[in-house]
Amino acid sequence: MIVVRTIADLRAELRDRRTGRIGFVPTMGALHEGHASLLRAARTDGDTVVMSIFVNPTQFDEQSDLAGYPRTEDADLAVAAAEGVDIVFAPDAAEIYPDGFATTVSVTGRIAETLEGAERGRGHFDGVATVVTKLLLASQPDAAYFGAKDAQQVAVLRRTVADLNLPVQLVVCPTSRDADGLARSSRNTRLSEEERARAVAIPRALQTVADAAASGIRSSDALRGRALDVLAEALIPLEYIAFVDPDTFEPLPLVDRPTLVAIAARVGATRLIDNTVLTPEPFSTTGGS
Repeated sequence: MIVVRTIADLRAELRDRRTGRIGFVPTMGALHEGHASLLRAARTDGDTVVMSIFVNPTQFDEQSDLAGYPRTEDADLAVAAAEGVDIVFAPDAAEIYPDGFATTVSVTGRIAETLEGAERGRGHFDGVATVVTKLLLASQPDAAYFGAKDAQQVAVLRRTVADLNLPVQLVVCPTSRDADGLARSSRNTRLSEEERARAVAIPRALQTVADAAASGIRSSDALRGRALDVLAEALIPLEYIAFVDPDTFEPLPLVDRPTLVAIAARVGATRLIDNTVLTPEPFSTTGGS
């Protein structure tokens, strides 16, 4: 495994590998099994696997969150090696944002301005879109791998790739979960034992919604009420629960087509997100126009 720190060195290492398929997994380090599952998917699909480690300062709305984000490069490199990564790109901030840097990739509309965009500030997805565009241009992979847990981020990046005609396939892998159902996240390490026990109410609320929808309930308000009951019992304050179109993020009052159910909540001082997609069977219709 090769570790490079500059875009020039990354491109040099990839120059002779472009006859095969290159897979890219962007990370901010603090790797866990969720990241490892993305690396395995890239390894299965491709000839060369590239992973980045870069804690992107422009996507943090809270400086304390940026300062407290775990930096565990040695452990991350060990995980990367074990999963068969060929090249790790681990630049410093000056390599990505050199003196005079003045360009921002900004996606407009509901997919970037609601939910996480509203809670974390408009600059959050600007930071995500800008850094991922830079990383994709630096590595020029055939495919880039992301987890479904960050559904809104994936939607923003799909829009970015389409609008800028970036020649890359975005591969979205299922949310990686611990045995208790909690979506894996680097933030989970901040949870106390008691908080962790309460946090599992988040995936339980999503499962409650899925079960209710499967039983025939179609009203988003009714389904939202089921989730709120589960979260309230666990004393989890909610930031939002939304029922939206997975591509446009338009709100959906009825679950009569694929519907993304997205939750953000704080357990203690730790902010967690999770989601599921409801895919009801199509209704049969008769009569009418």
